[in-house]
Amino acid sequence: MSTFQDLKRWLAGGSAFMEQRDTDLRGQVALITGGTRGLGFLLAREFAREGCKLVICARDEAELARVKPEMEGWGAEVLTIQCDVSDKAQVDSMIEQANGRFGRVDILVNNAGVIMVGPYHEMKLADYEQAMGIMYWGVVYTTQAVLPQMRQRHSGRIVNITSVGGKVPVPHLLPYVSAKFAATAYSDGLRAEIAGEGISVTTIAPGLMRTGSYLNAYFKGEQEQELTWFGLGDNTPLISMDAERAARQIVTAAKNREAGRILSIPANLAALIYGLFPTVTPDIAGFVNRVILPKPGGAGPQKSRGMAVNERKPRPLFNALTVLGQLAAKRLNQYPGPLSVLNKTHKA
Repeated sequence: MSTFQDLKRWLAGGSAFMEQRDTDLRGQVALITGGTRGLGFLLAREFAREGCKLVICARDEAELARVKPEMEGWGAEVLTIQCDVSDKAQVDSMIEQANGRFGRVDILVNNAGVIMVGPYHEMKLADYEQAMGIMYWGVVYTTQAVLPQMRQRHSGRIVNITSVGGKVPVPHLLPYVSAKFAATAYSDGLRAEIAGEGISVTTIAPGLMRTGSYLNAYFKGEQEQELTWFGLGDNTPLISMDAERAARQIVTAAKNREAGRILSIPANLAALIYGLFPTVTPDIAGFVNRVILPKPGGAGPQKSRGMAVNERKPRPLFNALTVLGQLAAKRLNQYPGPLSVLNKTHKA
C-alpha cells in the first residue's frame, strides 16, 4: 500500500513538473557560481534576459567589480559576492547574503570549476583536493545550503554543470574527471531522491566549448605540448561547441526542468560509446595516451597557466588555429592576463 502511495505521489510530482515546463522566470533569483567569465558569464546573461535577478560569486573580488557594471547594463539587479565554494563557511555566508538582499534563491547554477592538464605522474594530492573541493564539494555545499528553503516553498531549480568528462574518463585530466564523475553521480542521485518535492535537478554535461578557458587552465609536464592538444581540441569547429549556443541550451533545460543534457554531437557520441562499451573504451583511451598525448617530463609537477605558457615563445600556427578561442577569451572576460598574443592577432 505504501509503495502504491509513493508511486502515486511521484507521478503527481512528475505531472506538476510537466505543467511547469514553460514557467516564466521573470523576477526569480538565479545564483551562479563562477559567473564572472566563460560559460558562467554567458549563463548570467541568459538568465538576465529571462528577467532574473542575479547573484554572482567568484573568488576574485576585482573580477567581480569589473563585470558587475556590464551585468547591470543588461537590465538585471545584480549582487556580487566573493566566495570560494570549496569553503563551506563562505558558501553559507553567501546564501545568507543572497537571502538578505532578495529573500530567497530560486535557481542555483553550480558552474565553478578548475582545469588541470597533464599526465597522472605529475599530479599531486593537492591537485585532486582542489578539484574535488571546487567541483564536487562546491556543488554539495551550495546545494545543501539552498535545499531547506526550496523544500519549504516546494519550488526551486538546481542546475549542475558537470562535463562529458564526468561520463567518459579522459587521459591527462584525472583530477578534473574524478571530480566531475562525483558531481554527476551526486546530481543524478539527488534528482531521484527529491522527485515529487517541487524541486528539479538538471545535470548538464558539456563537451568541449569555445569559451577561451584553455588560457586559464593549468598545465603540468610538457606544458607547451599539453597546451597544444588541449587548446586545439577546445577551439576546433565540429569538435568544440559555440559557448553562446551552449548557454542558451542550458537555460532552456533549466526552464523545462529536464533531467539532463549532454551538449554537442561529439560529446553525445563519446558518452554513447562509453555506455555501450565501458570495458573497451578505457583501453582505447589508453592507446591514445601512449601514442599521441605528451609523455611525462618538462616542468614536471610545476603548473603554469595557459596564458603564461602561450606567451613563452611565438606560436603563430597554434594562435591561428585557436583564433576562435582567443576571440571568445576576450569576449567572455578570460583576460586580463598577457594580452600580447591577442593584440597581435586581433586589434581591439
